[in-house]
Amino acid sequence: MAETAAPHTPAAAEDGTTSPLLIGTAPDSWGVWFPDDPKQTPWERFLDEVAEAGYHYIELGPYGYLPTEAPKLKDALAARDLEVSAGTVFTAFHRESEEERRATWDQVREVAELTQAVGGEHIVVIPAMWRDDVTGEAVEDEHLSPSQWERLFEGHNELGAFLHEQYGLKQEFHSHADSHVCDQQQITRFLEGTDPEFVSLCLDTGHAEYGGASSAEIIRTSPERVGYLHLKQIDPQVMETVRRDDLTWAAANRAGVMVEPPGGAPDLNEVIEELEKLNRSLYCIVEQDMYPVQSFEVPLPIASRTRKYLCGCGSRTRIR
Repeated sequence: MAETAAPHTPAAAEDGTTSPLLIGTAPDSWGVWFPDDPKQTPWERFLDEVAEAGYHYIELGPYGYLPTEAPKLKDALAARDLEVSAGTVFTAFHRESEEERRATWDQVREVAELTQAVGGEHIVVIPAMWRDDVTGEAVEDEHLSPSQWERLFEGHNELGAFLHEQYGLKQEFHSHADSHVCDQQQITRFLEGTDPEFVSLCLDTGHAEYGGASSAEIIRTSPERVGYLHLKQIDPQVMETVRRDDLTWAAANRAGVMVEPPGGAPDLNEVIEELEKLNRSLYCIVEQDMYPVQSFEVPLPIASRTRKYLCGCGSRTRIR
């Protein structure tokens, strides 16, 4: 069994606030979707610009984008005064393929080992999409059967228990556009079917809004299930086109459906005010999908403005 990492989330913010909301960022906000792609910001530049923008917490992003050798990654983070909040894995527990299941668990182990080794506390889990995230091609039915829902529940309960027992990590399930858990009803069904001891929600405000779900309402009605957040917004006008024309997630992203706060929906100030009522320290990671970036010069100014905006919301978002 791997050694369990001790939680390191600070108990207070820079200004002494207890239970702060910890604003971080992720490779996604620098146009990173894949382990290796010439269209993506080089990893050293990403880390340099994260620190320059004033963030202290990051996600690992797709496994292999940042160094996978823990000592090398720890040195790179320490040199920039950065800490890791989470790693990310992709799952498809509703499917019956044993080959795919084995590949998923191989991925889980390598990501969990690296996340634990560099001090992370969470694993963000993104479900498979029924339409390909690059081509938009439908790869399976849009709706799950009752038996597929049961396999989905069982898989995530098993995963959450494994991460907790073997690595001391928390599973944070991420609803996603063009996946089978996207809208309010599907999110509710997923929460009702999974074990709250081992499955929490990575509440992605942009993807929730994309699916017509209210992030503020989810926080109010299921506060104990919200364990982690991705903060982002969608452009309501682009979203009207997405719904009218049934655009794929790939096409919606190219059309600019995700926008820089505070220019979209939902109202992140309202979301942060609801989070503050929970009186818990939570990672709130900025994730503005922008693959591929038009230029490597684009992400840094947006990241800096977004952090400044978010740290002005509510009353307790000041962070280390």
